[in-house]
Amino acid sequence: MNRRNFLTTATALSGFAAIARPASAQDAEIAVEPAAESQPFGFEDVARIAQAAAGEAYDPPRSTLTGSFAELNYDQYRGIRFRRDSDPWAGHPEFALDLLAPGLIFHEPVALNLVENGVARALPFDARMFEFQENLFPDGVDFDTIGDMGWSGFRLRTPLNRPDVMDEVAVFQGASYFRAVSRGTQYGLSARGLAIGTGSQQGEEFPIFRSFWITQPGETDRSVTVYAHLDSRSVSGAYEFVIEPGAETVFRTRSALFPRVELADIGIAPLTSMYWFGPADRAQIDDYRPAVHDSDGLQMLTGEDQRIWRVLSAHERLQISAFQDNDPRGFGLVQRSRDFEEYQDAEARYDLRPSAWIEPNGSWGRGAVSLVEIPVENEFNDNIVSFWRPSEPMQPGERHDFAYDLIFSDLPPDNAPLARVLATRSGTSINDPEARSYVIDFSLDLFTTGDPEPDVRATTGEVRNVHWLRLPYQSRLRLAFEFVPDGDKLADISARLNGPEGQLSESWFMRWTQD
Repeated sequence: MNRRNFLTTATALSGFAAIARPASAQDAEIAVEPAAESQPFGFEDVARIAQAAAGEAYDPPRSTLTGSFAELNYDQYRGIRFRRDSDPWAGHPEFALDLLAPGLIFHEPVALNLVENGVARALPFDARMFEFQENLFPDGVDFDTIGDMGWSGFRLRTPLNRPDVMDEVAVFQGASYFRAVSRGTQYGLSARGLAIGTGSQQGEEFPIFRSFWITQPGETDRSVTVYAHLDSRSVSGAYEFVIEPGAETVFRTRSALFPRVELADIGIAPLTSMYWFGPADRAQIDDYRPAVHDSDGLQMLTGEDQRIWRVLSAHERLQISAFQDNDPRGFGLVQRSRDFEEYQDAEARYDLRPSAWIEPNGSWGRGAVSLVEIPVENEFNDNIVSFWRPSEPMQPGERHDFAYDLIFSDLPPDNAPLARVLATRSGTSINDPEARSYVIDFSLDLFTTGDPEPDVRATTGEVRNVHWLRLPYQSRLRLAFEFVPDGDKLADISARLNGPEGQLSESWFMRWTQD
């Protein structure tokens, strides 16, 4: 991880450090009851822990960082590295496990437990499992003054891109955040266990993963199972992640949530990303790069089999959008622009950032896929959040189960015969300075013969001068139109291409605001 990527994570997680309170590491949830021989430790064991915790007042984990970990600066934290010979899975042909140190912005102690042959055992913090860069710790490290402060998380490795290199594939660190990559991609957007109050006037609540149980894989296993206890003042929950790395890195996920209070403003399967600017909204940006973002759109597959592409945008005010649905089939934050030329950033390599796709398992009922777009002034702040919000509040004293596959890949798996949006551009109309010109490029595959019928609409204002043309050398069909505001400060604009047999393209959406 380079300095830019670390700062992105550090800025996004800076609010979480305030949750911790100086006290004793003994408050951290480290020990667990060993599983009975006939019943290996599993998801329902964590569910019982979460349900029991929900019946009590929230007690945040507390730890005091001591010794060399007490006041680390950025470079010092980067100079603490996990020793490869300390890997509990040393010698495994498919997986390696890195344990992560506390310090800097990572103050909440995280309890790590290993599950071997169905039995869970606690893994106490041990500073001797790390190497300390000598020039950053000139006085050495006094291990005797460092107690059990708890860990800050862990990282999984696997030979993802080359058989002789153990690449990072996933990392759990900070609140309930975790990130992953698939083959040929680099870290970008993050997933979370749960979102509460995102974008609300009351302020967001950040649940934390306070304990993990990491199952040691067998010699021939191609997946790792991780259990987690999520906790916050409003809810306690159990999670299971079966992680399968590859060309698509899949987290087969299930959760059981036990609210302490009525939960109405909750986000299931949340994703967090960064969008600063792109071809549709770079007018005020003085930057050599054409675009800077980890994701450029919210993609959806509704319960009615409708495919939606909601373009991400930069706004000066907080924007919240909600797409009502019943039993959604999929949604996620996607990086469709995959060419280096579209970013021209040789360091950040935004063209290699993964997409993340949520495929619900079972019935999720009625609710909405929600999108929160937060104003941002640089690329070091995550400002995009998507999640599923159930229509009915969750009640305390009840168990609420959700299951889904979380897929990290270059693009979501979808082979439907519909034209996809390839690019969106916008600028002031040359005909009317009060109007905006929009240009949308669709894949040309379905339009080599026959003429499509554009359907362009806006919730306010006027749409005019709708026209299209084929760009055969670019394998694109270009749809263009002008939008004239009518005094409102906000409008949702949509477009799609129809044919004699029905819809030929996915539905494009974008929010215009008078910034």
